[in-house]
Amino acid sequence: MDVSRPNLVAVVIAGGSGTRFWPLSTPDRPKQFLHLFGDQTMLEHTVDRLKGLVPPERILIVTGRRFTNTVRELLPAIPPANIIGEPQGRDTAAALVLAGLVCRQRWGDPVMAVLPADHVIEPTGALHEAVRSAAAAAGRDRLYTFGIRPDHPATGYGYLQAGEPVLEDGLVHRRVVRFREKPSREVAEEYLRTGGYFWNSGMFVWSTGAFLRAVERHLPEHARLLFPLERWVDEAEWDERLEDAFGRVPRISVDYGVMEKAAEVYMVEAPFRWSDVGGWPALAPFLTGDGKGNAVRGRVHSWNAEKNIVFCEDDAEVVALVGVEDLIVVRAGKRTLVARKDRAEDIKRLVESLQLRGSL
Repeated sequence: MDVSRPNLVAVVIAGGSGTRFWPLSTPDRPKQFLHLFGDQTMLEHTVDRLKGLVPPERILIVTGRRFTNTVRELLPAIPPANIIGEPQGRDTAAALVLAGLVCRQRWGDPVMAVLPADHVIEPTGALHEAVRSAAAAAGRDRLYTFGIRPDHPATGYGYLQAGEPVLEDGLVHRRVVRFREKPSREVAEEYLRTGGYFWNSGMFVWSTGAFLRAVERHLPEHARLLFPLERWVDEAEWDERLEDAFGRVPRISVDYGVMEKAAEVYMVEAPFRWSDVGGWPALAPFLTGDGKGNAVRGRVHSWNAEKNIVFCEDDAEVVALVGVEDLIVVRAGKRTLVARKDRAEDIKRLVESLQLRGSL
């Protein structure tokens, strides 16, 4: 398969809520629309990363319907018809079925490269090499992902248990023996010690036909409700038909619904550096260090304060720290967050509570 030709479609998933980045992220401005690095949003960085891999007319963006205008403004080079608006969030399996139906209707059976809109990947050339390698090997029923070799016993990622190499084309391909849930610290340390385990990147490569056949086999309700929409792709009735069907689709991720059940699942050992930037602690390596273990954005002054994360939406804002350590301090508009780093996962629960009380 010559993937330098236009048989590859990139599908960017931009439907996340980003609750772990409150107060910078809100329901009206989720993570993919944040300026965490420089002047571009996470979504813009992701699409820029695709330059030289696929042309803009071969990029699909799947997002919430209420964000389609925002995406159009951020990405004027992407054809408006390539921005797919979900009436409501039903997790990644439903989002990717919609993308697969659009791909099959417009381009037959292209290879889909699926990338979340909120990851950090570098260098770009290594990502392109890995996508092309997976695309060339993705046969009739093979579903590919990318395994990230762990460098610490992370408990916030799912893991892939990898088998022996099945192909080497400059990169190593392995069959995925099984998916593992986010482990305890002790189990993650064991994975790191024994080897053969990789972080699950949440990125995928497969032929459109292989993916839709897997959906039909493992998620029959998704197939029953969504497959009939294919005939309405690019027709005036699309939004109405989608609205009617989408809310009845079960909410499940593509990892749980398809990848963990499918027989022919493979991975490429990622040759690139990767982070899903899943919350404030994961952002720390990308911020400025002050020599005291503090990772900061803004005008931060510290006195006997170490290993803190400070992020100011207005980078001219002043924050002073005295005698504290291992804190997360975030200033965004009129909102302030102060949390211990080891309680970062509770930020999501806090946001859910604030949403119930209408206090966001």
